[in-house]
Amino acid sequence: MTLDGLDLGQLDGYLRSHGIGRDGELTAQLISGGRSNLTFLIADDSSKWVLRRPPLHGLTPSAHDMAREYTVVAALGDTAVPVARAVTLCNDDSVLGAPFQMVEYVAGQVVRTRAELEALGDQQVIDGCVDGLIQVLADLHAVDPAAVGLADFGKPDGYLERQVRRWGSQWELVRRDDDDRDADVGRLRAALQESIPQQSRSSIVHGDYRIDNTILDADDPARVRAVVDWELSTLGDPLSDAALMCVYRDPSLDLIINAHAAWTSPQLPVADELAHKYSVVSESALAHWNFYMGLAYFKLAIIAAGIDFRRRMSRGANDAEAEVASDRVGETVAPLIARGLTELQRA
Repeated sequence: MTLDGLDLGQLDGYLRSHGIGRDGELTAQLISGGRSNLTFLIADDSSKWVLRRPPLHGLTPSAHDMAREYTVVAALGDTAVPVARAVTLCNDDSVLGAPFQMVEYVAGQVVRTRAELEALGDQQVIDGCVDGLIQVLADLHAVDPAAVGLADFGKPDGYLERQVRRWGSQWELVRRDDDDRDADVGRLRAALQESIPQQSRSSIVHGDYRIDNTILDADDPARVRAVVDWELSTLGDPLSDAALMCVYRDPSLDLIINAHAAWTSPQLPVADELAHKYSVVSESALAHWNFYMGLAYFKLAIIAAGIDFRRRMSRGANDAEAEVASDRVGETVAPLIARGLTELQRA
């Protein structure tokens, strides 16, 4: 079987050479790809694994770090945070042409679309699902990084300054030539730099938390079986994680993922209600919340610009990059920047 970005013969040899038990021939299918890392379901006659590797085009610095994902998943294995069991990390590009990592397959359901959310059950079931998701995020932020070997997973201080700087730098990499959005992006970036508050505290942050980056129990949607997609995780300010979760409720997410997103459904609490729920469960005050929301809108806008960049780089290619991205994803950047500026002006 041939899939772009995956050579099963090479992978089979690697697994055997590293003592990872094999039973029969390997098979593979692409689970997702294009917007972010490529994700494959790998199986033999008795086991299933999930393999992730960077996308084929339009790489941006640090956004597709396999070692980062693997390190945090391995560290969280014995905590209250549900994750898949870590299996192997390969930094040798000669195997698949890029680094990759593998974890055990976790059975359950991934809810990406509005139709899949509605299929979970009535409003009470959906409310229970939201409560479960928020509890897991609070549990993640309660983990002591040093206690699980992640004391050096990131710099505990200066996270907010680095976020503003990093996403501003990302814009320079993915912007169009003579981009007419430059002025507003610059305004939001400057406004954020001028209003950076003292960091609330330091914790492990996921960096991309919402319902479709989790695997829910097939029978009980209130139970999260595993949190996935850890490529943006680090040590940072937990309120930034919570704010991005809230900003993902913005309707622009539909164009960004090129689908009617589960997380934009009117059946879910609005952003302010999500923030309140997180504050109660985590016992965290939402001080300077307008800054965190402004930063989250800034981040989402640059993520959208990055997806549009990869779409433009892969235009005409016969691969997952070209097939997944919406032609309209670039339209979301300007309104998201405008909403970020509005958030900073809220009392």
